[in-house]
Amino acid sequence: MSGTRAVQRPGSAEGLDPARIGLLLKPPRARTGWQVLPARVMAMCAVELQKLRHDRTELYTRAIQPALWLLIFGETFTRIRAIPTGGIPYIDFLAPGIIAQSAMFIAIFYGIMIIWERDAGILTKLLVTPTPRAALISGKAFASGVKALIQAVVVIVIATALGVGLTWNPLKLLGVAVAVVLGSAFFSCLSMTIAGIVLTRDRLMGIGQAITMPLFFASNALYPVAIMPGWLQVISKINPLSYQVDALRGLLLGTPSHLLLDYGVLAFAAVVGIAAASSLLGRLAR
Repeated sequence: MSGTRAVQRPGSAEGLDPARIGLLLKPPRARTGWQVLPARVMAMCAVELQKLRHDRTELYTRAIQPALWLLIFGETFTRIRAIPTGGIPYIDFLAPGIIAQSAMFIAIFYGIMIIWERDAGILTKLLVTPTPRAALISGKAFASGVKALIQAVVVIVIATALGVGLTWNPLKLLGVAVAVVLGSAFFSCLSMTIAGIVLTRDRLMGIGQAITMPLFFASNALYPVAIMPGWLQVISKINPLSYQVDALRGLLLGTPSHLLLDYGVLAFAAVVGIAAASSLLGRLAR
């Protein structure tokens, strides 16, 4: 009807740059899908990030939980010295874990967005463009990584205000950004993979809530792996969040870490996640 606006999810699709969307719709010129993949990924990522211009509430509200973890849990356990941390204050030990936790909590519900796009008919239109499915998933995955970076900056500011001794070395901070993006890419792809299986927002929300805390507690975010029971140590060693925390802790605090292994596991997990989510993307559009 003339003069009537299309129904949109508040703060999500409104105001998207037509030029960016055009990059997704424009057919490639005598090039294969893999040759245009980087451009498609960047275009999809830019479309996703423009949504932040219209709804920053999520970023503000998500800053509350890490602040509470550091202010209450971190300060309390620093005083009682109940957890061995290798001679550093517990709140310092905790800060990298909270950065990883905050990034995971943003990414793990990313599949809800793709289900909404399916319900709104957007996903079907994207799938008939020349854009490879891997580019669509990668764009969304790395957009979640950029959102997680913003959250990481908030946690670092809070931690600095509480006196946590974090590094300001630019190269190490760049390494922190890479670890946050790779971890978020995996968890967002995990969420989109689950979305391709369960197909509904309610089911995805329930599963997301069921797995976030086990992933968090079965990692080294709150306590060293050495003090875990044996069965939990096994789970921690296959949990990508543990490798993300290890990298962040080594870069920000200078504690012993295995950066090559950490980045290798995170990169491998992200690639596997993108492949899995891409393979199930068509199932969402049926």
